[in-house]
Amino acid sequence: AEIFSQGVEAVKLRGKADIGEKTMLDTLIPVAISLNSDVANNVSFDQILDNVANEAIKGMESTKDLIASKGRASFLGERAIGHIDAGARTSQLMICAIVDVLRQK
Repeated sequence: AEIFSQGVEAVKLRGKADIGEKTMLDTLIPVAISLNSDVANNVSFDQILDNVANEAIKGMESTKDLIASKGRASFLGERAIGHIDAGARTSQLMICAIVDVLRQK
């Protein structure tokens, strides 16, 4: 959980972005928060996987109604409203793929 959070923090610093700016961070930050909370509260491994996948999906979907202020979509302005951010979607797909593999173990 700590390593994942440090990775997310590095992405934040590199991109000078944060949650709510229609980027991959809208997926990654909620996942990191959920993961840290679940580990701290000794939540079962299977439940952690469920929570991580759900947070990734919710975070990705939250970008649909945002105006992109960072990243490649920022030049679209209000035209980006109604579309899911590509980086958020890609992050969600990667996280859910990892969750699927971990469930098979």
